[in-house]
Amino acid sequence: MNAAHEKLLKQEVGLARQLMVGGSLDEAFLHLERAHVLGQAHVRWHVLAHWLMLKIATRRYRGMAAMGQAARIVLGAIGSAVGRFPTGNTGGSDVSVFARMPIAPELLRVMEGTNLDRRAHGYSDQRTKSWNT
Repeated sequence: MNAAHEKLLKQEVGLARQLMVGGSLDEAFLHLERAHVLGQAHVRWHVLAHWLMLKIATRRYRGMAAMGQAARIVLGAIGSAVGRFPTGNTGGSDVSVFARMPIAPELLRVMEGTNLDRRAHGYSDQRTKSWNT
């Protein structure tokens, strides 16, 4: 994980936590989905994203979503540890555990370590890298 990737991941988790404290659970969840995409290749970050999603599910009194997040904590930890996870998956219990999803371009650029100014210099972005080959 490059420095910009880690910085953005910490920022997304921090924003989610602040919003959770303030009761803005929908907005917090959006930041956790981004954190999930950024961190799913790393056990600690992957589990943390699902743990915080579990906390939101319980605060919303959504039992099935909470059970889905509890299962994802275990499955996510195993998947990250062995390097098998569906790239781009946002981690919500309303999404299949196995569903690959497109990664938002701004997240992908950070994950790949692409300089955001490259296009201004005539270079094109490569968006074909697989994160879990």
